[in-house]
Amino acid sequence: MDRGEMLDRLASHGGQWDMVVIGGGATGMGCALDAASRGYQVALVEQHDFGKGTSSRSTKLVHGGVRYLEQGNITLVMEALKERGILRENAPHLVSDLAFVVPNYEWWESPFYGIGLRLYDLLAGKYGFGASQNLAKEETLARLPTLKEEGLRGGVVYFDGQFDDARLLVHLALTAAEQGAVLVNYCPAVGLLKNADGLVGGVAVRDVESGREVELRARAVINATGCFSDTVRRMADPDSSAMVAPSQGVHLVFDGSFLRGNSAIMVPHTSDGRVMFAIPWHGHTLVGTTDTALDGVELEPSPLEREIDFILETAGQYLDHPPGRQDILSAWAGIRPLVRSAAGASTASLSRDHSIHIDPSGLLTIAGGKWTTYRRMAEDCVNQAAVLAGLEERACVTRNLRVHGYHHHSAKFAHLSVYGSDALPILDMVRAHPERGALLNASLPYLEAEVIWAARWEMARSVEDVLARRTRALQLNARAALEMAPRVAQLLARELGRDSAWQSRQVSEFAAMAANYIPA
Repeated sequence: MDRGEMLDRLASHGGQWDMVVIGGGATGMGCALDAASRGYQVALVEQHDFGKGTSSRSTKLVHGGVRYLEQGNITLVMEALKERGILRENAPHLVSDLAFVVPNYEWWESPFYGIGLRLYDLLAGKYGFGASQNLAKEETLARLPTLKEEGLRGGVVYFDGQFDDARLLVHLALTAAEQGAVLVNYCPAVGLLKNADGLVGGVAVRDVESGREVELRARAVINATGCFSDTVRRMADPDSSAMVAPSQGVHLVFDGSFLRGNSAIMVPHTSDGRVMFAIPWHGHTLVGTTDTALDGVELEPSPLEREIDFILETAGQYLDHPPGRQDILSAWAGIRPLVRSAAGASTASLSRDHSIHIDPSGLLTIAGGKWTTYRRMAEDCVNQAAVLAGLEERACVTRNLRVHGYHHHSAKFAHLSVYGSDALPILDMVRAHPERGALLNASLPYLEAEVIWAARWEMARSVEDVLARRTRALQLNARAALEMAPRVAQLLARELGRDSAWQSRQVSEFAAMAANYIPA
C-alpha cells in the first residue's frame, strides 16, 4: 500500500462512493474488506494510524469466550467459536492454537470446569482446536512449571487461539487494498455531509500531513470508530444519546521466565468479575486484563495504578515467583466500546455482542463485538449498509477469502512468521543488503529491514507506527523501544524524505507517549 497513491485516489474519485467507512480498527477494516470483496466502491479513513486504539491492545486471543458460556450466552459463544475456526483457516500465519490450563486448588473445581470446558468443545464442533481434559497435579506442573504448587490439586486444559492483533489488522488492510478498497490513515473525518433530503450523504475529511480537505460523497456512511462512535454520531445530531459504555482493560508484560513452557493460565474468577489470562506471547509473558468503567475516552489511555496493583496481586496468587513493579517491561491500556444496556449494569456484565444502529440522520453505526467476530460483524454491517443505500444485493465472500500473507508454515521464518509470505521479500532484502539485517535492539528480534518494509508497503508514517503496531516493540519492552526510536526515525526519514528536525520531533513525541508504558 502506498499512502500517496491512496490519497490521490481518494481525492480524484469523481462520483459517489457506495460506502465510506470511518474508523480503521478491526471493525472498520473488516467492513472495508467485506464491501470491496463484494465489488462495492468503498473508502476508509482513519484519524490516526490503523489500529491505534482498541484493536492493537487486546489480550491477543482468538476465542469463543469461556466467560460468556458461564453467563449463558450460548449464541455468542457458538458464533465466536465458528469465527475462530474460520480465521485460523484464512490466516494460519497469524492465528495459532494455544493450550490454556485452569489450575484447580479446590476439590470442586476439577469436575466443575471439566464439564464446562467439554461443553465448550461440543459447541465448537468441526471448528474445534483440541479436546479438553482433566490433569493430575504432576501433569499440570509439567505444562506450567512456574505455577504455585502449594495447595494445587490439578487442572483442566482446553484449547483456544492466539494471534497478533495489530499485524492481523495490517494484513486485513493489505487484503482490502488488493480487493480495491481505498484506505488512508491520518485522515480524520471533520464533518458529515447532508444530501438534499437532509440525510447523511458523505464525509468531509482532512489529510493531517498536508492539511488538505476533501469531500467524499457516499450512498452509505458507516461509523466504525469504536469508543469514539458517539462523537461521530453527534456530528450528525448533537442531541444523540450515548450508545457506548466505554470500559478500560489493562495488560502487563514480563519476560518469558514467568511462564515457561507453551501453555497459558486461565483464572476463571477474579475479584472484579473477569477472567484473567497469563499467556506466552512473542517470547514474553502477557497478563491481563481489568475492567474499569470510564466516563470519557482518549486516543492514548493510560493504566491506572489500582489496575496495575490488581494484576500484580492476582498474578502473584498463581505464580511461584510473584511479579513486582520492577519486573514490568510494558504496561498498556485499551478501551472496549461496549454497547449500553440497563442502567446500573457493570461493564464486566455487558454483552460482547455487536450492535448495528441507524440514526434518523441515516448514519449507520456498528459498535460492540470483539476481535474474534470481526468478520461476521462486517458481514452484518455491509448487508445493512447495502439495503440502506439501495445497492445491488451481493453475497459476502469473506468466509473463504484468504488474508494477505497466507502461509501454512510461516513458523520457519522465526519472528518474521507474522508476515506470512511477506517474510520472503524481507529476507531477500536482507540478503541483498546485509546491513539491513541488523537488530534495532539486542533485547528484541526486530530488524532494520522491517522498518523499511513498514514504510514502503504498510503505510507506516511515524516511529510510533513502527514500534507500536508494525512491530510490537512498545508493547513487549517499552524501554527497549525507547532505545530503538532514534535509529527508527533515521530509517523512516530516509524512506519518507524527512529532515533532521522531523527526526528529532519524532523521537521526542515517541518518548513522551512511551513513558506511559513504564510504570513508576
